[in-house]
Amino acid sequence: MPVQRLDPTFFGPRSGQLGELTQKFVNYRVRLVILGDLSGYTASSTALRDFISESNRGQAVWFVNDLAELETRLT
Repeated sequence: MPVQRLDPTFFGPRSGQLGELTQKFVNYRVRLVILGDLSGYTASSTALRDFISESNRGQAVWFVNDLAELETRLT
């Protein structure tokens, strides 16, 4: 899912939308990749930075900057 398709408030710490969405994908055992630059959001949110880091350690939800990074993760 490209970052551009998501409203900027989606990544806000108080909205809870990111957690809800990712939990749905995990519950249904469907992989989710959020593709794009999130540095603007992570610069102001330690919680988001930690969430992304933790998610990238698993197999269900990944945050990647570009298609090349995704391809590397898949191989």
